[in-house]
Amino acid sequence: MRIKKLSLQRSGLAISLGALMLLGACGKKVAPPPPPAPPPEAPAPTASLSATPNAVDPGQPVILAWQTTGATDVSIDSIGPVDPSGQKQVTPTDSTTYHLIAKGAGGSQEATARVTVNSNQGMQSTSNATEEQLFAQNVKDVYFDYDKYDIRASDQGSLQADAQFLQQHSNIRITIEGHSDERGSTEYNLALGTNRADAVKNALVQAGISGSRIKTISYGKEKPFCSVSNETCWQQNRRGHFVYEK
Repeated sequence: MRIKKLSLQRSGLAISLGALMLLGACGKKVAPPPPPAPPPEAPAPTASLSATPNAVDPGQPVILAWQTTGATDVSIDSIGPVDPSGQKQVTPTDSTTYHLIAKGAGGSQEATARVTVNSNQGMQSTSNATEEQLFAQNVKDVYFDYDKYDIRASDQGSLQADAQFLQQHSNIRITIEGHSDERGSTEYNLALGTNRADAVKNALVQAGISGSRIKTISYGKEKPFCSVSNETCWQQNRRGHFVYEK
């Protein structure tokens, strides 16, 4: 009888300990889930702005063309808010630097384009300018989109004006340099520069300029016009550059 009582006491103790452990487990706090990962940072906007032509006589129009990415608020000084990408005809009365600001979730980006309005005195002296000076005043480079070598619609007008000038000055011979921005290998960009120079030459030949007056050369990314690593600068480097041959 004594042994049975002792056994019952032990069983009761075991049950009590088990109940205490169960209650402790039930009362244990569960760790909260980790916080969600922060959203990725928005990329900084890109912006480019060009003026065609960039030198005019008083009263002549200019086409401003711009492109932006990642921007929700785009404006141009003296014009006001504009679409993220587009073009607009303006007629500046004085030499003007057009200033574009593109703002977005990732920050802001700026771009500028300078238009020179010739003075009346400058117009009178044009007849005394040398052929090389006239070339520098009237022949404009052709620009390209990233990794492309086809002539953009926005550059067709500039290229036609180049062809018209060369038709009027049949003694001028030129070299077209093909350039690219810094991205990509040296070999790839040399080939891309060749394609760009050839594209400009072919367009001039189609416009009636003799191919014998035009040489081409590619510099790829080796002779940049601008050395800042952003889209505005890269756009300046992606070009077919005209050089007067003496």
